[in-house]
Formats: sequence, structure tokens, C-alpha cells
Amino acid sequence: MTIQFINYPKCTTCKKAQKWLDENGIAYENIHIVEQTPSKEQLKAYYEASGLPLKKFFNTSGMKYRELELKDKLPTMSEDEQLALLASDGMLIKRPLVTDGKKLTLGFKESDFLETWK
Repeated sequence: MTIQFINYPKCTTCKKAQKWLDENGIAYENIHIVEQTPSKEQLKAYYEASGLPLKKFFNTSGMKYRELELKDKLPTMSEDEQLALLASDGMLIKRPLVTDGKKLTLGFKESDFLETWK
């Protein structure tokens, strides 16, 4: 599977990650997170492959997250409800989400990208 770079073009973190991928000659498929929001099934697969807590998939610094008061609501929601919520709006998902179907990174930390994508 080609590396999928699931991002929001106006996001500065996404721009840094994209620049890193380009500078390191890593080919990827560019996917706009709002126009092509991952489905609940895709998100579940990403979550299971990542080994990360589901909470890490939420863009906790985003306006939408704060508007919906998710900090207080997430602990009482089931995994299924959380996945459905993430799939309902790409702006709720931490970005960029980069995956090749086996490995996955969320956000951009150069050390993580070096370890995972180099």
C-alpha cells in the first residue's frame, strides 16, 4: 500500500510533515481530511494497528473539539461512539495521519517520522 498522507492543507503541522516527506523523497498519496474523511471502519483499523489509545486520535487543540466539550464527554463514550464521532468530521481527527496500512503516525514529530518512514 502507498503511504497515505491524510491532512488538512491549511494546518501548519501538516505543512511541516509534508515538507519532511518531500525532502526525504518519500512518495505518498495526498488526502484532504475534510473532503475525504476516513470512515468509521478505516479509523477502527488505524486505531487497532497503531496500538495508541483512541483519545490520541482526537485533535484536542481544535475548535470543534472544544465546541463539543469533548474533554468531558469522551470518558463516558463507548469506543464505537468515539469512532463514529471521529468519522463524522475530519476536523476532529489529529493530523496529519500518515499510514501505509501497517504502520501509522499521528501528528508530526521528526523523530517519529525518522523511525517510521525513513
